[in-house]
Amino acid sequence: MSRETRGVRIAILVEGKTEMVFKKILHDFLKTRRPKRMPNLDFMPYHGRIPKNEELKRRVMNLLDGGRATADYVIALTDVYTGTSDFTTAEDAKQKMRDWVDNEPRFHPHVALHDFEAWLLPFWPTIQKLAGSNKSSPGVHPEQVNHNKPPADHVSEAFRTGSRGKSYIKPRDGERILRENDLSIAADACPELKAFLNTILRLCGGELL
Repeated sequence: MSRETRGVRIAILVEGKTEMVFKKILHDFLKTRRPKRMPNLDFMPYHGRIPKNEELKRRVMNLLDGGRATADYVIALTDVYTGTSDFTTAEDAKQKMRDWVDNEPRFHPHVALHDFEAWLLPFWPTIQKLAGSNKSSPGVHPEQVNHNKPPADHVSEAFRTGSRGKSYIKPRDGERILRENDLSIAADACPELKAFLNTILRLCGGELL
């Protein structure tokens, strides 16, 4: 079966449970952009962080060219804030991933700056409602909320100190926050999210943001 008749297959390497809840939200968003054919998105979580160096290259090439190749393209989505000193900036992270995979053109590195929860911050009113919190938003530029106190810490603190008395649970609350909102609003506030979405839209023939 050709790519034209089956739609492109995109493997997306992600770091954990929070990103996994993004799959349905992303699928619903892509339908609104009317791609020529909906892509088959295969989210592959690594429960901590995605591989690096030769291990990243091995896994990417197995997906693209291995004996049981399952992808036309591979996207890697990493946090810049990983709890290590591996990456200093978004561009540093993307360039290192490109280098690790020897600039394979079917591989597309992307980042959440500084972590996935940055893409939830544009929906702060929803976070306040779910947490019963009156904490102010950490800023109007979500991807500039930085290493000193990454976005996930702000979201967790809102839940921890809110009147609902519940901790922030990434897969549960991340999905609830995204489900109640328009992903294009977050893309407008988050250039790295927009770049990630546009890569998928470009690969599947959709209308770019």
